[in-house]
Amino acid sequence: MTTLSRGMVIDIDLNPVKGSETGKVRPCVVVTNDVYNARVPVIQVVPITEWNEKKSRIKTNVTLIPSQINGLDKKSIADCLQTRPIDYRLRLSRVRGKLEHDDMRAIDQALKVVFSL
Repeated sequence: MTTLSRGMVIDIDLNPVKGSETGKVRPCVVVTNDVYNARVPVIQVVPITEWNEKKSRIKTNVTLIPSQINGLDKKSIADCLQTRPIDYRLRLSRVRGKLEHDDMRAIDQALKVVFSL
């Protein structure tokens, strides 16, 4: 079993979906802690979607700029409202990279809003 770490950007197959859930194979950010990630195959991820101005104004979305470190190839949005559990043994397509600390802090803030923490 591959061990993933918090902040990694990984491609995940989010299908099948129902209703307004985010789907298809897309990059996601691992947001569960590393102790949990090392012990169980079900982790929490935040899907990453294409950036646009309207999405960028939503308080629970975080803009991500592509870099060699994170492995993203275009300006994107981490959609923290769409956080979901996945079994990465069945859904992982590839590892892209890792987010910088500032991006993870912004995601942490957005998750606090989503979950009223």
